[in-house]
Amino acid sequence: MTAPPVDASEPVWDKTRRAREKRLQAAARFADGKVVAPGDVQALLTAIIRSGDRVCLEGDNQKQADFLAGQLAGLDPQTVHDLHIVQSGLVLAEHLDLFETGIAKKLDFSYSGPQGGALARALSAGRIELGAIHTYIELFSRYFIDLTPHVALTVARACDRDGNLYMGPNTEDSPVVIEATAFKQGIVIAQVDDIVDKVPRVDVPGDRVDFVVKSPKPFYLEPLFTRDPAQITETQILTAMLAIRGIYEPYGVTRLNHGIGFNTAAIELILPTYGEKLGLKGKIATHFALNPHPTLIPAIESGWVQQIHSFGSEVGMDGYTSARPDIYFTGRDGSMSSNRMFCQAAGLYATDMFIGSTLQIDLQGNSSTVTRDRIAGFGGAPNMGSDPHGRRHASEAWLKAGREAAGAGLPRGRKLVVQIVETFGEKMVPTFVEKLDSLELAEALKLKLPPVMIYGDDVTHIVTEEGVANLLLCRTPDEREQAIRGVAGYTEVGRGRDKAMVEALRARKIIQRPEDLGVSMLDASRNLLAARSVKDLMYWSGNLYDPPAKFRNW
Repeated sequence: MTAPPVDASEPVWDKTRRAREKRLQAAARFADGKVVAPGDVQALLTAIIRSGDRVCLEGDNQKQADFLAGQLAGLDPQTVHDLHIVQSGLVLAEHLDLFETGIAKKLDFSYSGPQGGALARALSAGRIELGAIHTYIELFSRYFIDLTPHVALTVARACDRDGNLYMGPNTEDSPVVIEATAFKQGIVIAQVDDIVDKVPRVDVPGDRVDFVVKSPKPFYLEPLFTRDPAQITETQILTAMLAIRGIYEPYGVTRLNHGIGFNTAAIELILPTYGEKLGLKGKIATHFALNPHPTLIPAIESGWVQQIHSFGSEVGMDGYTSARPDIYFTGRDGSMSSNRMFCQAAGLYATDMFIGSTLQIDLQGNSSTVTRDRIAGFGGAPNMGSDPHGRRHASEAWLKAGREAAGAGLPRGRKLVVQIVETFGEKMVPTFVEKLDSLELAEALKLKLPPVMIYGDDVTHIVTEEGVANLLLCRTPDEREQAIRGVAGYTEVGRGRDKAMVEALRARKIIQRPEDLGVSMLDASRNLLAARSVKDLMYWSGNLYDPPAKFRNW
């Protein structure tokens, strides 16, 4: 029997695998097995990366593949150009250098932090083609759909010669980036601090890693979640007291996520004092989706906190988290393990409340950290600060919020989404505005979607030094607007309030002033803080906390 003729039009099903093999063959001469010498990295990248590729360069919230970033930025733009960068954080100057030289053209990201001002200028000058500003879960999800990286440049603490990676406490985004890339025939290159005979634990198996390079110096890690108690003001302590009395206590919030501002740091530091006085231990703030905040140490040590799962780690907290396995998720090697994808999902679905700060709030309760001259991105706030309609498990806090927001139809719960701010921010810039700057920015840059961090219809409460506005209880748009104006203080928005309507809202407990909640402004003193300095936090931790040098002022 003769074989049937070959149909030249028959589809080829392994084009991506063949392309991967060609790239690996081109790069093989620059590696000893999987190990690449630092001096050969640019040649390796040139052999592997094709112009127009989607490249994920970590670029996380905290840890940075800084050596690989510098090597990528140093490539010849005549050879490698028009890359599509898909990464969580645009944090380093080298990340923007890619666009200045033409090596990169398009950007999809989540957070820009210290590069927010430079990013805004680059966008205005037309040097970057913006795909979208994502939430973390959104960007991670698109890695598996339409933004799958061709090349991932990742970072780890250590590896062995087989490429098994050890991330330590800062696993962060690495597993999701590597999985999406490796299983779709992409190339994974890891920058590591050390190459060892045996890693303490395997966070990413070596069969997903193609090349490793020992960086000349340890990767950069940003102490993003450290707030010095010495910088907390009495106004922030007052808003913390109002949040506890007006939200934590009446709803019985036990499962939650805190933002990274000084207002939430103040809440953490008055739990062992003010919260103890109110008899709330065990009734509120027991389970967190949260990075290892140093300001939470006193609450942990005094028995308030039962469990914390973390997005990443925090500089100086490794020894403390390792010594508290009952609180943190720690591996068999003794160090904490973090995972941003898992923790974002936990913050979205498994918590009853998000409470955080923002730069601007409008009359509908929409908020944004994007202003005229700064694009800070969103990170995970839109995931934490949204009501997950897919949730199906009940808790009393969730059900109570749902009852307050009740309309016609089936019973439903509601996630508490709280914005805790001061009426005026830095340099007396008003927090409350008639129109968000992000809308003007969207018009100027011709963005299809204005960069709003948390939409107003998700916000349930706003806390300022003026009091607490419960937006769940508002039944009309006018009531909602006046509730917001009612806590906006002496800003232009606040001065535009309808005084009679605001008083009527107060009578219905939609607005609650400090005196309505039994909070005396005279008690809002720094004496209420369980720790008043970073040194105090070290004392609380039994000297397990090792603060970064810039926070040591003794």
